[in-house]
Amino acid sequence: MASKLLSFACIRNENGSSSSRDLSARPHYPSMPKYPKGVSLDDHDNKNKTKGEEENYSESKALFCVIGMTCSACAGSVEKAIKRLPGIKEAVVDVLNNRTQVIFYPDFINEETIRETIEDVGFEATLIEEELTERTFQVCRIRIKGMTCTTCSTTVESVLQGVHGVQKAQVALATEEAEIQFDTKIVNQNQLMEAIENTGFEAILISIGEDMSKIHLEVEGVRTDESFRGIEKALWSISGVEDVEIDPMLRKVSIAYKPDLTGPRNFIQAIESIESRRFKARIFPGGGGREPHKREEIKQYRNSFLWSLVFTIPVFLTSMVFMYIPGIKHVLDAKVVNMLTNGELLRWILATPVQFIIGWRFYTGAYKALRHKSANMDVLIALGTNAAYFYSVFSVIRAATSPTFMGTDFFETSAMLISFIVLGKYLEVLAKGKTSEAIAKLMDLAPDTATLLTLDSEGNVTNEEDIDSRLIQKNDILKIIPGSKVAADGFVVWGQSHVNESMITGESRPVSKRKGDTVIGGTLNENGVLHVQATRVGSESSLSQIVRLVESAQMAKAPVQKFADRISKYFVPLVIVLSLSTWLAWFSAGKFHAYPTSWIPSSMDSFQLALQFGISVMVIACPCALGLATPTAVMVGTGVGASQGVLIKGGQALESAHKVNCIVFDKTGTLTIGKPVVVNTKYLKRVPDFLELVAATEVNSEHPLAKAIVDYAKKYRGDDENQVWPEAHEFESITGHGVKAIVKGKQMLVGNKSLMQNSNVSVPADAEEFLAETEELAQTGILVSINEQIVGILAISDPLKPGAREVISILKSMNIESIMVTGDNWGTAKSIAKEVGIEKVFAEAKPDEKAKKIKELQNSGFIVAMVGDGINDSPALVAADVGMAIGAGTDIAIEAADIVLMKSNLEDVITAIDLSKKTFSRIRLNYIWALGYNILGIPIAAGVLFPSTRFRLPPWVAGAAMAASSVSVVCCSLLLKYYKRPKKLETLEIRGIQVE
Repeated sequence: MASKLLSFACIRNENGSSSSRDLSARPHYPSMPKYPKGVSLDDHDNKNKTKGEEENYSESKALFCVIGMTCSACAGSVEKAIKRLPGIKEAVVDVLNNRTQVIFYPDFINEETIRETIEDVGFEATLIEEELTERTFQVCRIRIKGMTCTTCSTTVESVLQGVHGVQKAQVALATEEAEIQFDTKIVNQNQLMEAIENTGFEAILISIGEDMSKIHLEVEGVRTDESFRGIEKALWSISGVEDVEIDPMLRKVSIAYKPDLTGPRNFIQAIESIESRRFKARIFPGGGGREPHKREEIKQYRNSFLWSLVFTIPVFLTSMVFMYIPGIKHVLDAKVVNMLTNGELLRWILATPVQFIIGWRFYTGAYKALRHKSANMDVLIALGTNAAYFYSVFSVIRAATSPTFMGTDFFETSAMLISFIVLGKYLEVLAKGKTSEAIAKLMDLAPDTATLLTLDSEGNVTNEEDIDSRLIQKNDILKIIPGSKVAADGFVVWGQSHVNESMITGESRPVSKRKGDTVIGGTLNENGVLHVQATRVGSESSLSQIVRLVESAQMAKAPVQKFADRISKYFVPLVIVLSLSTWLAWFSAGKFHAYPTSWIPSSMDSFQLALQFGISVMVIACPCALGLATPTAVMVGTGVGASQGVLIKGGQALESAHKVNCIVFDKTGTLTIGKPVVVNTKYLKRVPDFLELVAATEVNSEHPLAKAIVDYAKKYRGDDENQVWPEAHEFESITGHGVKAIVKGKQMLVGNKSLMQNSNVSVPADAEEFLAETEELAQTGILVSINEQIVGILAISDPLKPGAREVISILKSMNIESIMVTGDNWGTAKSIAKEVGIEKVFAEAKPDEKAKKIKELQNSGFIVAMVGDGINDSPALVAADVGMAIGAGTDIAIEAADIVLMKSNLEDVITAIDLSKKTFSRIRLNYIWALGYNILGIPIAAGVLFPSTRFRLPPWVAGAAMAASSVSVVCCSLLLKYYKRPKKLETLEIRGIQVE
């Protein structure tokens, strides 16, 4: 059996090409989606249309006001009903503003049909004659090469913020990236990159826009510029192409496109169909992103360090070791010209490449900083090494021109300083690379290959083909075999299996998947073959959105970072003053004999001793450690959070979360599961096939309560798949009341008490009594009438999430107050609050009233976190100090929240708060280390201990200590990678309290 399963695996050839094979077993899809004007799935969402052809079926937008929606379940019902209609391209539902926007093909459907469909679901809908204004703001990310400390990043950030048209700019030292929000009508990305390069740093565009994907192709067979122009023209003719860039030297074509309209296979097909079909296109090898850049940076520093060792080790040996070996000492001390020795000349020759070739980066960095009237670490290194090197050059030249001068050179100081600093930078970039491992791991979740299925017009599988997963396009049908990863976001069209989603959502147990269920790209299929229709690819995929969210979080600065930014403005100038003061103090003391001559080493005079103290002060000071203290901890913390299913949107959220002492919970979908279920049934009269009749009536309704009843009937019959209910005639949905229909010749009414009263159906006393009981228990009573007689009542409830009571109890033990604010009635709210253990309740609150309540709590001195479903709780999420949005792994684009809990799991509230506390304590420790190191190191380097202990810090040792300080701060942050959730939560898991 295992061998048979493996025979279905996706096999990628060495050259990256795909292989095809016919199938003997071909599953059939009885109800595949229909496309306008006969477009089938084989067309992959009109993939071969040109712009001219697209006009044949133009698109229209319609905006509806939808009254009656209260939660995400309502929104899902409306959206699903609209998308089932023919000729619908997209539907977006905004519960908070009661709006629904629909993009449709007017040749196949009109606004009135869409409006009627919404009302059939059970809501009131009105068409709004309003045009949406086009957004002109765009976000781009740019990699900045050459930044060394906080001063560099602050300089670039201030320059970008000064550009007209830039709304917001963030520059992160740890990631060496800038994220800029700008008005495209005023400024473009090329002008932004030019502004960065004018500050002296190299700028590389990473991405622009949020709605576009980008792919890089390598084209073989191109020999002339004319051919490239032909390729560019062919690509521009494809609908959905936003930008085309060509690099003739690398034979590289970069295409930005909208995945809704086109995809990479279209581009390859367009290129290969040009002229005599002599061009061949494939995915450009090597890819992009942070990793290649980081590997290149690590390689550069490693090579620089190794080359510096080639020259520095001989300099060190000739000045520190060989002088004690008699034979070699005699050769080195031999005179060349006047008092110039072989040793001095050799050290000069060896130290010069280290100073001006290996150390050139420090000169360029210092020049860039000084040009913009700022000073950074490069200025300190350049000043320190130049002082040692040029004093040594002066000493050597004077020895060569004087028959009596006996000087001492410090070539080993400058060479060893640069070597140790380069080693420190090498170790630092290695460690910084590990801080972003979370992103690399997320990106690695996507499989390399996918199996693409070809279907005929009837939905039969005719062929399967292994392709590069980057070539997947929207609406492709993909085959997912057991043990392989899901290649793209989509929904199951055939098959049944269990999928492990822990790598995306953090949910430890496999989730059952069958026809109609959604799957997330990068998750692992455990058993059973699935056929999945891709719905979100490229930059739209859940994985891409998670990566983008984590990257944005790592860009955002924590408020505590401002402390380091303030210090960095004055740090380097202060160190230069201290260094000069140290040299002057020791030189003056020596000149006026303020200390005994016995203090001066035999190989030096008082000037040289003072110079060494001054250089040591200059090179031991480390602004880098201060600059890296916060961003590295935030990078690791957000990465760890992502692996735990907690997406933290930056340092601001981390800093605020660790202070939280009050948490406000929404009820529906937060404390409760958010999915109504039938919990009790009361029969007033015995009716054969009672549930079958009720389900047949409700199956035509999209209302969440109707779905709960149908699901309950399915489980009662013991068959969840392929249910066939009796046909309902004269079906009518009555908004806010219920439904009515004729089933098996019986007049059915299913709904609330007002529906019965309006239909002249009397409600007996025992039914009234049962309804009162259900209300006390926070349940909804649904009355069922057959032929104008009430025969039964269904009690529907939104049950508490497993572990909700325990989570509230743990929060109490952490001295965090829990409050519930809900739009539901007081009876239901008090019942749920009592069950979960919350004492303070505010019910019947509208979205704006929830926000006001949070403001009141803040004015009372609380640091407030709001936990909600991220839809109708948006105002409250924004108003709170920390907004936490409960949502599944696919719902990660919740703008209002600071923290997104990907598992609909309340215990992650505790994880988020605990992780923020651990991260912030690590930031504090980093600052204590960085400041303590400078506060202790500078006085020691200045010679405070020298009078009493004769201990002095040679400049090369001071340089090594400076390099080590940055590495130690990064390594301290890396310890967060070993974060473990609180033991109290582990106890919950042991007891089996988990959220489905």
